[in-house]
Amino acid sequence: MDAAQIQQVRRFNRLVTQRVGALEESYLRRGRPLGEARLIFEAGGDGVDVRRLRHRLGLDSGYLSRMLRSLEGQGLVAVETPDADRPADRRLRHVRLTEAGRTELAAYETSSDELAVSILAALNEEQRTRLVRAMAEVERLLRAASVTVTVEDPRGADARWCLGEYFRELAQRFETGFDPGKSNPASAAEMTPPAGYFVLARIESEPVGCGALKCMAPGMGEIKRMWTSRTARGLGVARAVLRKLEAIAREAGLTMLRLETNRTLTEAKALYRGEGYSEVPRFNDEPYAHHWFEKRI
Repeated sequence: MDAAQIQQVRRFNRLVTQRVGALEESYLRRGRPLGEARLIFEAGGDGVDVRRLRHRLGLDSGYLSRMLRSLEGQGLVAVETPDADRPADRRLRHVRLTEAGRTELAAYETSSDELAVSILAALNEEQRTRLVRAMAEVERLLRAASVTVTVEDPRGADARWCLGEYFRELAQRFETGFDPGKSNPASAAEMTPPAGYFVLARIESEPVGCGALKCMAPGMGEIKRMWTSRTARGLGVARAVLRKLEAIAREAGLTMLRLETNRTLTEAKALYRGEGYSEVPRFNDEPYAHHWFEKRI
């Protein structure tokens, strides 16, 4: 990236924060700053876990706690702990809106709609269409820029959710269905160091993809369990997961990676070829595979 790109991003940020009123002491003239208003938005509906809220908004724990205490004091939110007698359960705290908080949220929703209308009303139909399309593209690219990939325990809740979704999707897409018991295994032990590694991709703390590396014969590794949520496709999640696994493989001293895939997974085949994997003859007895690939790293 060059200096002109950086300056464009900065100009865009300044314009947006000014136009949406983020700099005002009272956001949308509702009597509170943007930070508190955003917490009310996020806690709408069924509420939100405090830990997920912190990750989603990228807030420091102390700062978030102070804002929550402020909103609690105003009677707008309630912070609930499943078992107050067990300090370890404080990480499970849940934020929900009170009745007064729901009333406040409804007022914010109305004011937000009015702000959006005021922005669009100044433009003609063609300009409105262009602006909305550009906003959608900016949103998509900013989501792509927020993808994180980390090594995790395959037994964790998010990992188990991703693997469950992965198996369900294969069962839907494969011509013969999918039975994990008939497929070549990748057990939790085989995805735990030093036998292997499991990685999770997240966007704003939400799990959106996964992948695994099994360390096989000396210098050889196998890529398994590559999956991306439908809600995050097109954002480069699978590529980020694959590259993370390759980096881990290099650090582990592996020099060759192998993988196989089903013929119905056209996007997976395109990804592997685009990342330098070459199709090779069958090297295992995976019953659901039609294509085998390898790459020297």
